[in-house]
Amino acid sequence: MSALNDLLTRLGGCRAIDLAQPYFTGMPHYPLHAPYLYSLSKKHGEHVNPSGSSSAAEAIALSTHVGTHIDALCHYSSNGKLHGGIESSGFQSYAGGVERLSVDTIEPIFRRGVLLDIARLEGRDVLPVDFVIAPHHLDRALKAARTDIQPGDVVLLRTGWSRYWNDAARFISQVSGPGPAIEGARWLSARKIFAAGSETAPFESVPSRDMPVHVHLLVESGIHIIECLNLEELSVSGASEFLFVAAPSKIRGGTASPIRPVALIPQEKAPQENQ
Repeated sequence: MSALNDLLTRLGGCRAIDLAQPYFTGMPHYPLHAPYLYSLSKKHGEHVNPSGSSSAAEAIALSTHVGTHIDALCHYSSNGKLHGGIESSGFQSYAGGVERLSVDTIEPIFRRGVLLDIARLEGRDVLPVDFVIAPHHLDRALKAARTDIQPGDVVLLRTGWSRYWNDAARFISQVSGPGPAIEGARWLSARKIFAAGSETAPFESVPSRDMPVHVHLLVESGIHIIECLNLEELSVSGASEFLFVAAPSKIRGGTASPIRPVALIPQEKAPQENQ
């Protein structure tokens, strides 16, 4: 069997779990970012080909930080400097974006993923709006997952807030929501992961005046942040580790990009009821 056929056979034995949220008019968006706007620009029948066929098309506008997306390292700075001490002032423009550490420099992602199901650990469908994920929660969740975290992994924290996606006001909750504070962020960065993600917008306990988790992960540690995931099906699957697959769009100078991430798990993995 060729190497390609072997790879296809292995992939055929996997179950693909979609980790992305849908885009729709009125969907949740962080108030500092432009919302998702959609309109058909061409309806069927407006222009009909001689054969009788016609096509429809649309136009969209959105912030790259709306919906399921990954933050580039250039998204945040501290005292004027990006990750690695790069001065931001000389490498940014309205037309060209941020010319260092931008989202188009992120390679397609094929990495080991680990789910830390904090909501299940707490015996809740959804964590309370003021729940702060601390290192002891992460320690317990990792122990419950019966796995480890390796350098370069993508670590996802489940809060249960996926369930609020169709209720924009409740999802944003006046920019309040569960997530890690700086101590939890340091727990993650100590494991030298590639990216950390969750269902909320943003990925940290909010309200927060200075967004220390974003600064610590993006600027100080060089760790990407993934927000607005849908982790419900992955949680029900019972899988704690998986192959995480995603590809950012090549937006030159971009500070983020929408992604449609997928978790690949062995097909024989049996679903589990929420505990």
